[in-house]
Amino acid sequence: MGIKTEERRFTSRKVEVRSESEDSKQIVGYGAVFESRSEDLGGFVEIIERGAFDDVLNDDVRALFNHDNNIILGRSISGTLKLSVDDVGLRYEIDPPDTQMVRDMVLEPMRRGDVTQSSFGFYVGEDDWQEDRNGVVTRSIKSVDRLMDVSPVTYPAYPDTEVALRKLNAFTDKSSKFAAELASDDTDVLELIERAMNQLSNSNATLHIEVGKIMELALSELTEARVTIGRKNKAIELYERLSKLNPA
Repeated sequence: MGIKTEERRFTSRKVEVRSESEDSKQIVGYGAVFESRSEDLGGFVEIIERGAFDDVLNDDVRALFNHDNNIILGRSISGTLKLSVDDVGLRYEIDPPDTQMVRDMVLEPMRRGDVTQSSFGFYVGEDDWQEDRNGVVTRSIKSVDRLMDVSPVTYPAYPDTEVALRKLNAFTDKSSKFAAELASDDTDVLELIERAMNQLSNSNATLHIEVGKIMELALSELTEARVTIGRKNKAIELYERLSKLNPA
């Protein structure tokens, strides 16, 4: 098992400063948004599933500014950072220290609208990779193993995807092996479908029309089988549909 590496992601959902009183200000935002499709992260897109943070809400999490360990805005175990999950995503509330540096570098730029986005640092627990019919690879983060920090950020740097890209490469390698195997046996699938056609050769014209439609779809699936995952299973499914049409 490899050593896990911290990853970072950002959300464009607005973070804001709220005034509880003249002397008390709170930073409120979302570190992550559920079921929101990310930008292209270098060959894949990503979504965070609901429930991904369920096991880490009691972690010892820091609130930082720009992920800078020297600018600590709050901490969960001290009560100055509160984390929760709602229908939108991972919500945070920070009671920042009342210092001149925080007022000048964090709160005032946020009040002016110069700082509007958030980010979070994490170690992924469970994820899942899928490729759709158009060849788009999606990584679904099902659980976060550890939540390190949430951070208002000046601007979102390109996300650190080194860990995810290693997983993408492994997923792609596996897909390539699948495609190589498929190249040797998609002819067999065609032969099976042709055999089903022969079995139906004495059936009525209406049935032939239905068979023709299924054959056309099956051949379309097989044509793209070498480049898209899951097409072989679809072809087998279509063959089974053909077999069920057999009047015998």
